[in-house]
Amino acid sequence: MALLVGTASWTDKTLIACGRFYPPGARSAEARLRFYASQFPIVEVDSSYYAMPAPATAQLWAERTPEGFVMNVKAFRLFTGHPTQPIVLHKDLQQAFGAALPSSFFYRDVPTELIDELWKRFREALLPLQASGRLGLVHFQFPPWLVAGGAGRAHVEHCVLRMSGIDLSVEFRHHSWFEGAERQQDTFAFLRETGVAHTVVDGPQGFSNSVPALWEATHPRYALLRLHGRNTATWNVKGQTSASDRFNYDYPEGELAELVPKLERLSLTAMQTHVIFNNNMEDQGQRNARTLADLLVRAGLR
Repeated sequence: MALLVGTASWTDKTLIACGRFYPPGARSAEARLRFYASQFPIVEVDSSYYAMPAPATAQLWAERTPEGFVMNVKAFRLFTGHPTQPIVLHKDLQQAFGAALPSSFFYRDVPTELIDELWKRFREALLPLQASGRLGLVHFQFPPWLVAGGAGRAHVEHCVLRMSGIDLSVEFRHHSWFEGAERQQDTFAFLRETGVAHTVVDGPQGFSNSVPALWEATHPRYALLRLHGRNTATWNVKGQTSASDRFNYDYPEGELAELVPKLERLSLTAMQTHVIFNNNMEDQGQRNARTLADLLVRAGLR
């Protein structure tokens, strides 16, 4: 049983700008990652969601982190069904698409002959992390418009098939997947059958794109908790300048303490439990992660 606590990303602009987490000498990409990895045992790579990653970059991540360090990788946004711009693709792929794509497109818009190449390149980008033993979960965070039902399940199954042989986690963002006890158990059974980890989500409640925090593990080896903060005022505000605005929430120690017994029970069902703070305004996530880690130590869980 291992409980790993860390944050989503280590390079957010507000984190660097606040000057409270990184020491003065940590000014380069290498220095920041090395320092982060000296503080936490796990990180979630979020840049891979915004743009297709490259193997050379992943190789640098592997070289700059210690043995045993875990890197979860967020799946490229095109695969999860989010709108994507051609500029985030490799240049040769941009040229291959030519005029066939609009300025913003979806997975369904991609020419069939290029689908295989996109998945191939994403998998290739993970190889340095796999080879070094640092790859944890590849995280598929689906959009609010992926609702429960045949089409939604089919797309999840499609992604799982494309990522065969790699451990995956799935995060739904529409309440239909967990409406009522019967639907909840149906969704958990589906995730178990497909062999992916259910993501326990701590976030604002009361919206169509909110899901309840259901402390259930569906993967034989991994359990995952992602914390988005509980800021209901910013959860669905349009026109926010950055993701940090949406996830602007500083967990009080009391709220984090309430998670400890739940994490203890969850960790009994998995070999490795990952806890990722996604509240990324300034150093909120890093401070909250340290506090929770301390609480787990006090409880004898680390």
